[in-house]
This record gives sequence, structure tokens and C-alpha cells, in this order.
Amino acid sequence: MTNTNDTNTASTQQETILILDFGSQYTQLIARRIREQNIYCEIYPHTLPLSQIEAIAPKGIILSGGPASVYEADAPKIDPKLFELETPILGICYGMQLMAALLAGGKVHPATQREYGHAPLQVLDATDPLFAGLSSRFSAWMSHGDRIEAPPVGFQTIAQTQNAPIAAMADPARAFYGLQFHPEVEHTEDADQILGNFTRRICGCRNAWTMRAFIARATTQIQERVGNERVLCAVSGGIDSMVLATLLHQAIGDALVPVFVDNGLLRKNEVAEVLKTCEQLGIPLVTVDAVEPFLNGLAGVTDPEKKRKVIGAQFIETFKATVQELGHSFRFLAQGTLYPDVIESVSVKGPSATIKTHHNVGGLPSDMPFELLEPFRELFKDEVRAVGAELNVPAHVLGRHPFPGPGLAVRILGEVTHERLEVLRSADAIFIAEIKKAGLYDEIWQALVVLLPVKSVGVMGDARTYENAVALRAVTSSDAMTADWARIPTDVLATISNRIINEVQGINRVVYDISSKPPSTIEWE
Repeated sequence: MTNTNDTNTASTQQETILILDFGSQYTQLIARRIREQNIYCEIYPHTLPLSQIEAIAPKGIILSGGPASVYEADAPKIDPKLFELETPILGICYGMQLMAALLAGGKVHPATQREYGHAPLQVLDATDPLFAGLSSRFSAWMSHGDRIEAPPVGFQTIAQTQNAPIAAMADPARAFYGLQFHPEVEHTEDADQILGNFTRRICGCRNAWTMRAFIARATTQIQERVGNERVLCAVSGGIDSMVLATLLHQAIGDALVPVFVDNGLLRKNEVAEVLKTCEQLGIPLVTVDAVEPFLNGLAGVTDPEKKRKVIGAQFIETFKATVQELGHSFRFLAQGTLYPDVIESVSVKGPSATIKTHHNVGGLPSDMPFELLEPFRELFKDEVRAVGAELNVPAHVLGRHPFPGPGLAVRILGEVTHERLEVLRSADAIFIAEIKKAGLYDEIWQALVVLLPVKSVGVMGDARTYENAVALRAVTSSDAMTADWARIPTDVLATISNRIINEVQGINRVVYDISSKPPSTIEWE
């Protein structure tokens, strides 16, 4: 899981906590917890060269957890010279064990008993700044099979559990710290306090990462980079693109040309709603009807990754044609790419595999005639909402559920056709309408319907039917990196199911997806 260097220059212009990822399922949570305290942080792979780390000049470095054992032959490592940078370092779980393995005197061995879940932790040194303000005994979340048998030279044990005699260690002189437990998960008591102590007390960070500050910095960066050039902005009607268009319009005015492409993969009545919203925001919109080119390109395509590639390539062709019609030259294409898009789309050998190629990250052709402008590339979704609120974007826009760049194409498992799109659109409209009616829409992070590539036998009007099945998916989340299935009351689900089956021709079965993320993703494709 990584960040890239092409458009994201934040690390060189503000205080940054650098997180090196070793493959922990909780790495994104570390970033979220730190950002919530108004401190900027970035996630990079553990393979990030030392020279790039020095260029970032982080205020502190966090080594994440991970599934490996440090004594394995192919265990992920870091350059030991990292410890010579005179930068505070916090190792979490595997990160702590790696510190012990690389620093003189440290010893790591398999634990006689694995430790997973809650564990009572005893603080041994209440004066240590990492545990300042915490009680001497609290519940910590453990997830490890190895443990520290001897701390490195210069370290002292500052906390322990029954199964981990060295549950936390510290070398205050060098500002090196290690935690065997996970302070980033909510299961650890006072977790925010521990990370706050490291970032503020030990690293000396200020609480300067605010969306107002981001807007000021982003505006300056946009103006400096764009200069006298024109910018095409892909507007989809979702939160990200609407907030992006608003920011760009305020930053560069008429140099922005927002383009809304009707690709035939949108929700019911989406076109009319997008036009109305842009009119309210005072954003002049160029609309393009490209339904047939997109659906022709998707004909016969069933693989989800190929769908994304086809859609990405067709977007570029559409923008190229639009540029010719407008008679202007455009150097930049602006997109509402978010940090989770970047993290999920980039694979680093060792820590993580590419989960899916996001349309606005990996789905675009390498030879496109535009430079990408992605001001939100470092933001999580809730941070974009906060930016929108600062820019006075209407609440009904900011409160909308996320919608994928490839649209309904990745909610139709199998081939995308006019007919299947109409079936899905109708079912989706009913689902959204009913959760709004039940007052549940704002409690749910994302709700969607998936058209399955299977048919099932049913009975309607005493006659046998053999029609499509759909899956309802609704999740709660704060940033889409992790999510849990929404507990929609059964009577509401019953109403939704009855309406879809009775009102949407071609569907005779409705199921509800109760999978969390991980292991499942929010979208099915």
C-alpha cells in the first residue's frame, strides 16, 4: 500500500508522520486515527528508499504491523540506517519486532502461546511520555504469534501482559518506541491518546492539518501548476467530483471546463440531478451524450478489470472528442481521486496485493493526452466532505453515498447491456428510496444493488418464473477502508424486497449481503 510522488507534494510542505506498511490489515486505521487529530500522515511501502524518506523529512515514523515473522528468510525489512536519521520511531506489533531484530541486543522468538484479542496491559513506567494521561492498567488489542525476548540495547520495558513480558518498550534518548499491541484499533482503550502522545509529545507535531488549511494550500498549488492553461474536470455528480469542481472553480475560474459525461452507467434520474446541482453551485457544465460508445465498448465484456480499462479508455476518447468540439487546448484533466483509491490500486511486493483497479487511478491508458490534476489524492472521503462544507457545497450533495467511477457497470456481474442496466437502475432506485423513507440513508455509508449473473425459479400469479436475482448491499463505515454490513430492520428489507419483485420486471429474488470489509470489498467488482 503506497502513495505516489507525481502529484502529491504535501509531504514536502507540511509536518508529516510517515507510516511504513508491512502488510497489516490495520495500517489504514493508523493513518485515520492520526488524521483525526489534525496531524497529516502518509502511508508508504516498507520498501521506500531511505533517500525518499530523508526528502520527506517526517516528524516521526511509524512501522506498521504485518503477518510475517522477522526471522523468516523472506521477511520484509527496512534499511537499518533508518535508525540513524534522528527521527522518532514507533514500531507496532511486527514493527516493534523488526526494531528488536535490527537493533543491537534485541531478540525475537515464537511465543509459547499466541495472543489474539483483548489482553489486560500493565504500564510499568507511568512517567513515560507515550503513556501520559493513561491509567496504569488498561485493555489492549493483541494479534501476534511472536514476542520480544530481550529488548535492544538502550531500551527499557514500559508495559507488559501475562503472555508478553515486553508488551511495550522505549528508548527515550533516541525517541524509539515499540508496542506489541495495536493502539490504532478501537478495541484498545484510550487508543487515540497513545498515538496522540507519540505524534504531539514525542514528535512535536502541531494540530495543523485542517481542511481550511488544506484548501488554502491546494488552491495555491493548483494556481501555480495550472498557470494560464485550461483544465478539463470530469464531473460525475458524486461528492468527490462536485467538491473538486467547486474548489477548482474558485481557484482558477473560467480556466476550468467541467464536463459531465452521460455514459449510460448512471443511476436513475442522475443526469437531471447533476445539472440542477451544478446550476445551484454556479458551475457552468458541458454535457456529453456518450451512452452508445460506452455500451458498445462494453459489449461482451464480463471481466471486472477489463470493464474498468474499457471505461477508462472510453472516457479519454470522449474527452478528446469534446476538446476538439470546444476548439480549445487542454493540458490538464482533473479527477476526484482519493487516498483509498490510491492505496487499493497500487500493489507493493510483500505487504499487499492490488485489490481492484480504480477507474480514476489505474483504469486510464498510459498514453492519454492529458496530465492528471488530482488535488484530493491525499484525502479520505470524510475529509473531502469537510472540504465541501468549508466551500459551502450544499448538504444534500455532501451527504450522498459514494458512487464508483465505472458506475453501474461494476454492479452488473457479467455483460453490461441496455436491458440489464434498466433492470438494475429500477431496483436501485427502490432501494435508495426506501432507506431514505425509513430514515436510514444518513446512517449508511453506501447502499447499492448488484445484478447477479444467475437466475432462479419463482412463482408469480400461480405461474412459474425463471428470472434474475439481485443482492442488496449496505455498509457502515467512516472512510471505506473498513466497513461493516448495515443492520437494516427486517421489516424495511421486506418492503424493499416486495417492491423490487413486484415493480421491476425480470427480478424474482432479492438477497442481502452481510459481509464485512475485510474480507469482502464494498462493491462486488
